Amino acid sequence: MAKKQESTTNDGERRSRKEVLMARKRAEQTRQIRIGVAVVGGLLLLVFLAAAINELVIAPNRPVAIVSGEEISLKEWQDRVRFERAQRIILLENQLEAFQGNVGVVQQFAGQAINDLLQAELLGQNTLNQMIDEAVIRQAAEARGITVTEEDVDAEIGATFNFFDGGLPTRVPTATPTVEPTPSVTPIPTAVITDIIPTNTPLPTVTLGPTSTPAPTATPVSAEAFQEEFEGLVAQFEDLDVSEEQYREIVRNQLYRERLIEALAEEDELAEEAQQVSFFVLQFETEEEANEAAAVMDSSDYLSVWNEIRSQPADPEAGSTAQASEVLWRTQDAVAASLGAEIAESAFALPVGEQSDVISRTVDAETSRYYLIQVTGREVRPLSASELQTRQQENLAAFIDAQLTGNLTLTEYDRGRTPTTPVLDPLFTTPPTATPPVGG
Repeated sequence: MAKKQESTTNDGERRSRKEVLMARKRAEQTRQIRIGVAVVGGLLLLVFLAAAINELVIAPNRPVAIVSGEEISLKEWQDRVRFERAQRIILLENQLEAFQGNVGVVQQFAGQAINDLLQAELLGQNTLNQMIDEAVIRQAAEARGITVTEEDVDAEIGATFNFFDGGLPTRVPTATPTVEPTPSVTPIPTAVITDIIPTNTPLPTVTLGPTSTPAPTATPVSAEAFQEEFEGLVAQFEDLDVSEEQYREIVRNQLYRERLIEALAEEDELAEEAQQVSFFVLQFETEEEANEAAAVMDSSDYLSVWNEIRSQPADPEAGSTAQASEVLWRTQDAVAASLGAEIAESAFALPVGEQSDVISRTVDAETSRYYLIQVTGREVRPLSASELQTRQQENLAAFIDAQLTGNLTLTEYDRGRTPTTPVLDPLFTTPPTATPPVGG
């Protein structure tokens, strides 16, 4: 009986020791697991903190482009993209109000703004290109001692709202209308066409401003009205998370651009006048009809045929496709833009008073047109305001390209980081309601 009790006691002691060892082992395993979890959690926390620091502190300051040593940071670019988006959204909202909620009309007149907002990556790339240009412009302006003060920005913003702080707006030059004379039915004698290239005659005075009817001068507004309108615009921007300072920076960049354009035009002695021509034009849809007209001219003269065609009343049923018109004082670039390079080259090569051979111009893969022209005058004349502006813009573009050669680095850090906010209201992409048929 004593042996059985001793055996039972030993078994109990052995079980107790085993349980103790198992408990210790489980405790050690639990401790190891807890340490592992803590280590992993700590590592994850470090990774999270590193990612947060990278995205919130490091990444925004990383350059997306470097222009002659000047960095354009990710944050600067993203802020500018958001401004461009906000500006377009404000335009659309204002137009929607102006057109009394007619989305279809807004889509028609501001379709490009809607497309820009829908194509976020393209808008972002165009914005970066614009910022690169602005960096070059500021660098070049500052190198020439050109400055833009806060007062300059204030004045420009005021002028945008027709507020001139008690002054008057710069008067728009009176436009010189271009009158196209109606030729008489009687053929104009060829003797009146003479080469009018001046020899010792002084050049005509430069005519500033457009050749079309000028728009009426806006009435200057009061300080109170300006302040109300400007605060309304700023409020619209702030509602879209764009600050007033961002808006002022855009105005500042525009002033730098305008002043550098003027400085470069002076430096490069950009011509404000160019050789221009006037000429009569006959246009045909078929080569056969053009050749027939040329044959008639051989037995008479150009102006007789031109007058006859010009004097014919419009008749859709007529078999002739001939059209007669006159071009008055245009540069070669302007003629090429409107009638094609072939006509421009001929107009500037022909002697005054001499008619051309039939000129063929390819309009598209399936269409050609045919022309007969006669130059009536050629002389050096002042450029129109639009032509002068175009030349100045081209001069600036060439300057920027030259400055960027070898001085631009694109990091591509902007890829995948283009902002899509503020978001375009889906209303502007809704197909307009079709107009119901009459009597439906």
